[in-house]
Amino acid sequence: MTTFEAILLTIVTASTPFLIAALGELVAERSGVLNLGLEGMMAMGAACSFAAAVTFDSSLIGAGAGALAGALMAALFALVVLGFAANQVGSGLALTILGLGLSGLIGAPFVGAKRDPIGHITIPGLSELPVVGRLFFAQDLFVYGSLVLTLAVAFFLHRTRAGLMLRSIGENHTSAHALGLPVLRVRLLAVLFGGACAGLAGAYLSLVYTRFWSPGMIAGRGWIALALVVFAAWRPGWALVGAYIFGAASVLQLHAQAAQFGLPSQVLSAVPYAATILVLLLLSLRHGRAIGAPGSLGSPFVPER
Repeated sequence: MTTFEAILLTIVTASTPFLIAALGELVAERSGVLNLGLEGMMAMGAACSFAAAVTFDSSLIGAGAGALAGALMAALFALVVLGFAANQVGSGLALTILGLGLSGLIGAPFVGAKRDPIGHITIPGLSELPVVGRLFFAQDLFVYGSLVLTLAVAFFLHRTRAGLMLRSIGENHTSAHALGLPVLRVRLLAVLFGGACAGLAGAYLSLVYTRFWSPGMIAGRGWIALALVVFAAWRPGWALVGAYIFGAASVLQLHAQAAQFGLPSQVLSAVPYAATILVLLLLSLRHGRAIGAPGSLGSPFVPER
């Protein structure tokens, strides 16, 4: 394997959790719910998936446990912001703090444990092609699943009646309620889906990307995934593009450190987050507002009684 091919494969691996988490948050925000608890849900997914995988010696069970943990955290968030119409920003930040603390408690007994790599799905003949073979035809199930999920979310939002209902609720929940649409039910399902995706993204980090658990391993990826939704203008296709751009930034800064460019390692480690801020700033200067943002995003809904 050439160095160039190895870098490309690492970029795919680093981009996958961004994409999975961003797609889940995109669906939740399209319904009008802003969930800033992505970092905490990813941390819980990483801890619970690794704990389950080690306990039952099954990465499949671990992935399911990660998705379930994220969904349960999202259910708690939904209870607060949908059931009691609490402020979504404050509730999301509290969810992040809770998830980071609780994940540290759950994962503490498993610090130092290791998991075997998850097998890749190879296509005979095609996987042996130079460069593109291993890049496109010899990946793990998570990578293929993230690509399928992108297509599925795009199809759901723009080609199905349920997707139209969800987008209508996100644009104007008052009008949607007047038309008889189940606003709270749709938002609950969207938030649960977003939580499951965040938990699955965390599971990928602990089961595939690092294959161990350590506190703080999410390292701000949840915040980047949140910014990625804005960068993508709430479109699944652009979320795919943005995920690989930010994944490349996070990988290339590691290679820049290895090449010893003369810059402090702390500066190079900040590159992905600086790139996130720069992209959001450029979008703000160009458009003056968040293009594609749902009209009711972040607004609590209290049905008339």
